[in-house]
Amino acid sequence: MLDIKIEITKNPKVLPGADNPLKFGTIFTDHMFLMNYETGKGWYDPRVIPYQPLNLEPSAMVFHYGQEMFEGLKAYKTGDGRTLLFRPDKNIERANKTNRRICIPEIPEEDFLQAIKAVVKTDEAWVPTKEGTSLYIRPFIIATDPFLGVKPSERYLFIIILSPVGAYYPEGLNPVKIWIEDEYVRAVKGGIGEAKTGANYVASLKSQVKAHDEGYSQVLWLDGVHRKYIEEVGAMNIFFKINGTVITPELNGSILPGVTRDSVLVLCREWGLPTEERKISIDEVYEAAQNGTLEEVWGSGTAAVISPVGQLRWEDNIMQVQDGGIGPISQRLYDTITGIQLGNIEDTHGWIVEVN
Repeated sequence: MLDIKIEITKNPKVLPGADNPLKFGTIFTDHMFLMNYETGKGWYDPRVIPYQPLNLEPSAMVFHYGQEMFEGLKAYKTGDGRTLLFRPDKNIERANKTNRRICIPEIPEEDFLQAIKAVVKTDEAWVPTKEGTSLYIRPFIIATDPFLGVKPSERYLFIIILSPVGAYYPEGLNPVKIWIEDEYVRAVKGGIGEAKTGANYVASLKSQVKAHDEGYSQVLWLDGVHRKYIEEVGAMNIFFKINGTVITPELNGSILPGVTRDSVLVLCREWGLPTEERKISIDEVYEAAQNGTLEEVWGSGTAAVISPVGQLRWEDNIMQVQDGGIGPISQRLYDTITGIQLGNIEDTHGWIVEVN
């Protein structure tokens, strides 16, 4: 068990007002968690301190070789005042999988969870209560060795910051428009596509800008070899309901294993919906859109939870998903997952962890 020292700020910020839209990722709470690592010493000095700039050498390895990882999860406030986390064990498991892939020392799961709880508890007043809001939790690790040479760092800094947020997309739960990328690629099997590290996201920016310029919210990536199999959206996993069957791309080493993705699959199977994790080509999706069997499309992720898709663009082809509205499965998934997260629906899966 960590011996976490807590230093409370002497200059607390004003909490966001009830009318603040809480634009995603723009507001940060009063405190943050830090813990250091050094080879031969391990992880040490866990502490919660006032939110502040970091002091790093210009030669810190994270700036030059990109050795860093991050995670994202949320805390929710229930009607009776409790603060809940949704499946933090899965985020911690995925974090350590990323750590192994990019040679960052793992953090014991119980220590990771204790750190999350400590900083969230410290800033519990920042957990918003308005419908559709939550406290976004961003754990990340950076390599801090002052060294110009390609090798794993000997020193790291583990940080957790918090941000009260509203909807990830300006559309909220209204269906978004997705651009299917056919020029650039994000990741390939054997690379780091299944790791949650910044390099995967910077690789997506060129296409993201292009999509936004054309009026689309996100990019849907095709595989990097054949350029025809669906992979994932920039910030979400993707699902298609075709002729009654829910289909999502299989985890193949280049797709992030989403926590919400897993939750969607569990619920759909419980509801008796046929589900398939397999390769699905853009041609199959296009054909389904043409013959009317493409019934629903949605994305899943921590930030948006469930994001219905109303339109897909592939090359010069516009695929309208039914009437462009929210499908019944998308709506049911959103209502169920957020209901569990907020404590309004019974958690029969052991997904909820209370911060106390």
